[in-house]
Amino acid sequence: MRSLRTGAVGLVALGALLVLAAPAGAQQLIDAGGGAGNGSGGVAFVAFALMVFAIGFALFFMDRVRRRSNDDERR
Repeated sequence: MRSLRTGAVGLVALGALLVLAAPAGAQQLIDAGGGAGNGSGGVAFVAFALMVFAIGFALFFMDRVRRRSNDDERR
């Protein structure tokens, strides 16, 4: 019974995620190829660089939290 409930909650969450993510996938937030001389390529590069650093920081932070929890378990 519990696994059925967990599965149902998972399906509802997946459905909600798909419904909420659909509008974001249909839009191009930054147009990197809009034309020469308008600076849109620079904006796209800065956005990409910020995204790469944010993902790297998140991975570093999650690894640090994992290592701390492993150290606490060993004590």
